[in-house]
Amino acid sequence: MYIYTCSPDYESMLTCIYEAWASGKGHANIKLCVEPVDQYGLFDEYIYVEGNTEKAEKVSRAVWTRISQYLYWEISHALLSFEEDALDTVYRIMILGFHFGPQVTEMIQYKEVVRFREIRKLVSREVCSFQEFMRFYKVQDDVYVAHFEPRSRVIMPVAKYFMDRMPSENWMIIDDTHKEAIIHPKDEDCYMRILTDEELQALSSTESEDYYTRLWRNYFHTMGIRQRENKACQNNHFPLWMRKHATEFKEECE
Repeated sequence: MYIYTCSPDYESMLTCIYEAWASGKGHANIKLCVEPVDQYGLFDEYIYVEGNTEKAEKVSRAVWTRISQYLYWEISHALLSFEEDALDTVYRIMILGFHFGPQVTEMIQYKEVVRFREIRKLVSREVCSFQEFMRFYKVQDDVYVAHFEPRSRVIMPVAKYFMDRMPSENWMIIDDTHKEAIIHPKDEDCYMRILTDEELQALSSTESEDYYTRLWRNYFHTMGIRQRENKACQNNHFPLWMRKHATEFKEECE
């Protein structure tokens, strides 16, 4: 088996797909995964692929024009997933897509399609959850900062949600897991920044208590009806691993 590996960024993953497809080694003999590889196979050959803008654009353009724009966006979101087999599953979907066309995502008789839909749903749920439960802290006079620790690299779709709702505010969303930040200056476009360990450490102090933080926490605990508390239902809608930076659960997570 030939194992093609790459960095977990979007350009590198598309380049990895390009190189695997162009290798001529046969789709059944190829597997794709992102670094780091947890366990190496004894008889597998590992081929590391560097990101290449031109090759990545060729893959994007081919999916957009030869299959469908819908599948392009679905693949873009699936590649955000933390699931180990996400990249390989996208590769298999593209094989089917170029053969069957736009209807490939409805062909659930193929296990690759079922798995692709599962991965896509997991990413979508994570994005929706963090859109609902993101908590901003006010820093200085007019800057708002929010931390979260997602499993998948969902910072861009989460930030896009707040761009539409907070266009005239200075804010920053920080992904502590992947050391990424989206910075949004007031009434301007946002941009992404990869954070160093020192920068991440410095920004961790932005989650400071203030009057409104304490007010919201008191309101949350006061308004709850203890006799009707349903921990199982609460955990289902707001899993414990998502709560670390939620104001109302901060004391429970510490």
